[in-house]
Amino acid sequence: MWDGEKMAAALVQMSCLYRGMLAVRATGIRPLIPGLVQSQIRAFSMKKEPELEENPYYGKYEEKIRKLRSSKPQEYKARLEKRSEVKTEPLGQSRQAEFVKYMEKETLGSILNLDMVQEKSGSEIAELWMQYFSKKDTISAVIPASTFDIIFGRAKSCPMFLYALPQKEGYEFFVGQWAGHELHFTSLINVQTMGENAPSQLILYHYTDLQKDKGIVLMTAEMDSKFVTVHQAQCLANQVQLFYGSQRLETFRLVETFNHQPAEFKHMSVIAELEQSDIGPAVTTK
Repeated sequence: MWDGEKMAAALVQMSCLYRGMLAVRATGIRPLIPGLVQSQIRAFSMKKEPELEENPYYGKYEEKIRKLRSSKPQEYKARLEKRSEVKTEPLGQSRQAEFVKYMEKETLGSILNLDMVQEKSGSEIAELWMQYFSKKDTISAVIPASTFDIIFGRAKSCPMFLYALPQKEGYEFFVGQWAGHELHFTSLINVQTMGENAPSQLILYHYTDLQKDKGIVLMTAEMDSKFVTVHQAQCLANQVQLFYGSQRLETFRLVETFNHQPAEFKHMSVIAELEQSDIGPAVTTK
């Protein structure tokens, strides 16, 4: 669980085509990764309560907000108004790595018969993987080993980034945070209303078991379908390739700025890059 004061400091305000759009990293469909509030989150300011209800996504979380407001009014108010300075740890030195060791997660062997595929080529395994998940309400991908090396290498130095999810009203912002080979996404408004109890809404799992021998990394996802659709999950996964896997250094520089120079980060640059960039075919997704 996150410390209450750190969680309050992690609230972020994103004004784009409308007021009050929020987003942050929190735990998911499983318990939260502790101690992961970083300095880039503090670089943004926060609007007060009246703006929250003008958020077009307020209705998504209205029941949770109502319960918190009625049962713990002081805590609700504090989460909206309090800004605290956070003593951050160096990147890669938080309790994240320790926590990941104890996380229960599905192994590739529980999904794919590794003994049976040893004689198959990487392309044959990729076809089997995509066919298997084509019948499921989730997303999947087959990532070339060289591409994943770039993505994961960059994730080690820049574990967090702000993603813009296109919606009818504009853009809903999410923060994605790497935890080992997992990438967790959570809408910040969820954290604003639920604090340390906020769940992740999408987790991307990357399996590297076949990276060396077959030249591929297999990906699938777990999502909260009440908040994220398969199409939206696909959009976020494509953006990971765009911002972390791009050969265009100007694109990855946005990720570096968010992690290491947060005061200079402009969220509109993410939208501009998203609208003008053609996401390449390096990652084959369902």
